[in-house]
Amino acid sequence: MGLYHNRIVVKVGTSTLTNEIGKSDLRTFDRLARTLSDIQNMGFEVILVSSGAIAVATNKLNMKTKPTSMWMKQAAAAVGQCSIMFLYDKFFGDYDKTIAQILLNADDIEQEEKKDNLINTFNSLLEMGVIPVVNENDSVSYPEIESEERLFGDNDMLSAVVAVLCKAKMLIILSDINGFYDSDPRLHPDAKLIERIEKIDESVYSLAGGAGSRRGTGGMKTKLQAAGLATSNGVDVIVTNGKKPDSLYEAIKGNRVGTLFVGKASQ
Repeated sequence: MGLYHNRIVVKVGTSTLTNEIGKSDLRTFDRLARTLSDIQNMGFEVILVSSGAIAVATNKLNMKTKPTSMWMKQAAAAVGQCSIMFLYDKFFGDYDKTIAQILLNADDIEQEEKKDNLINTFNSLLEMGVIPVVNENDSVSYPEIESEERLFGDNDMLSAVVAVLCKAKMLIILSDINGFYDSDPRLHPDAKLIERIEKIDESVYSLAGGAGSRRGTGGMKTKLQAAGLATSNGVDVIVTNGKKPDSLYEAIKGNRVGTLFVGKASQ
C-alpha cells in the first residue's frame, strides 16, 4: 500500500518549545496546538513528534544547567515528559482535540511483532481522530541519551522513522531557522536559503554545520540524515521555522516554505 496523502508528521524541537532563558514558550505551545488542530479539521491526520522533556525538566526542577550524567538525564526526562504532556493536553484541549502519548525505544521499531503492534496503534488512534504525541522513551532507554550516534538522533531521525512507519506523505521538521542554507545564517549574514533539494549527497552534507542551538542537541546534520531516510521512502520533507507555525498551512498547500527535500517517489 502506498502513502497516505492526508497524513503528516510534524517534529518540534527543544529550541522551538523553550524561550531564550530556557523556560517553556507557552505562546508557541498554543500556536502549534491551534494550527495542528485546524489542519486536522481540514481533513488531515496529524502525528506530532516532540522533543524538550529534559530541557523543560531542567527549568521545573530549578537546575542551573542541564544534567550531564545518564541517570540524571533519565530522571529529568521522566519529570519533563509529564510537564510537556500536561501542556499539550491543555492547549490541544482548548481546541477540542484529544491527544495520546507514545514513547518509543529502538526495540519497538526493530522487532517485527512490536513494529506491527505500533503501526496498528497509530492507525487506530488516527482513525479515532486522536493526535499522537511521540517521543523517545528516554527514562529507560539509555542508548538514545548517551550515544553520539543514536538510532533516532535528536528526534529528527525518530520523526523520519515514524513518518516511514505510518506511511505519511509529508514530514515537517520545525527548526530554529527558516530552512537549509548554503552556510550557517547565524554566522554568515549573506547565507542563502535553499528552497528545494532533489538529492541529498555529499555536496549537501558539506553545507551542514554542527549542533543546533544551545537548548537543543540536534543540528542540520541530523535533519539531513532524517530527510535522507524519509525521502528514500517517498516522503516529502520540509524544514522550516518552528516559531512561525502558520507556515504549516503553506506547506500542506504545496506552497514554498522553508526547504523542501523531495521524496523519491514524488520526483
